[in-house]
Amino acid sequence: MKNYYDEQPNGYLETIRKGIAGVRSFRDGLSFGSGDHSDNIARLRHEIETADAVVIGAGAGLSTSAGLTYSGERFDRYFSDFKAKFGIQDIYSGGFFPFPDEETRWAWWARHIYYNRYIDAPKPVYRKLLTLMDGKNCFVITTNVDHQFQRAGFDKERLFYTQGDYGLFQSVNPNIRKTLDNEEWVMQAMAAQGFVRGADGIFQIPEEGVVMMIPTALIPKCPDDGSDVVMNLRSDDSFVEDEGWHRASAAYADFLRRYEKLYVLYLEIGVGANTPVIIKYPFWVMTAENPKAIYACLNYDEAFFPKQIEKQSLCIDGDAGKIFDLLLAEK
Repeated sequence: MKNYYDEQPNGYLETIRKGIAGVRSFRDGLSFGSGDHSDNIARLRHEIETADAVVIGAGAGLSTSAGLTYSGERFDRYFSDFKAKFGIQDIYSGGFFPFPDEETRWAWWARHIYYNRYIDAPKPVYRKLLTLMDGKNCFVITTNVDHQFQRAGFDKERLFYTQGDYGLFQSVNPNIRKTLDNEEWVMQAMAAQGFVRGADGIFQIPEEGVVMMIPTALIPKCPDDGSDVVMNLRSDDSFVEDEGWHRASAAYADFLRRYEKLYVLYLEIGVGANTPVIIKYPFWVMTAENPKAIYACLNYDEAFFPKQIEKQSLCIDGDAGKIFDLLLAEK
């Protein structure tokens, strides 16, 4: 039976295939760019202001710059009890920990989701990027799952979260190909652990502390068949690409096609080496295919591009939030 999604363009697969096929042609090595820092800031500001369209590709480095760190003080503030009992050292690894029971596992996930999805990032880095894009025709593709673009005010019709969303569950039943909003459950599970809302409305740990379990009755289940649920995060082929995901993928494909021969700025921010086929490689290839395009890479210690597109590219090494401040200084 043909899936109706087959009728829509799939920007996710199309660009990955383009990137994988095209990256093999970049045989001359990599460049870390030229020019001093201030010159590159001025050039990027000009490219943003004059481009016909901007395609933003964002990775984990952007959220790190915004203060959504997974270790250190922020982890210790909200997960010190899990650290003490289970030896968990950071939020990321905790997501894979073999907890002794479901009540404890879902207590962890309630916190994991809440502090990375349902509150604003500690630093206004995403809002600064939104200000930079004021009046621009832009589209965002991101491997981040923390929903911070939408929280900052970016148009949700021009956002594509490729790897899922902390705000969604999916059933373990492979026949149920839809996602479930988890906001109401998260709030209940946080309260059940003893968290209380502060004056700012954000859940905090009271003086008497919190517990590391939720009631058995609060363990989330799929309403359709009572099956267990898991996070809607891409880890294997069981990941559910629901209607919203396919709609965003099609919108991304359409945006790329409309501007593929025009003056496009491919603005890559904080994309690491874990999933280069989703953003980095396709951006390189689309830049090479369009002599009017510009590729800009903003990253901390990982800013580079193929030498074949050197004349169309620029790198700025550093923290994204600090780079945005410099770009906005004369805006």
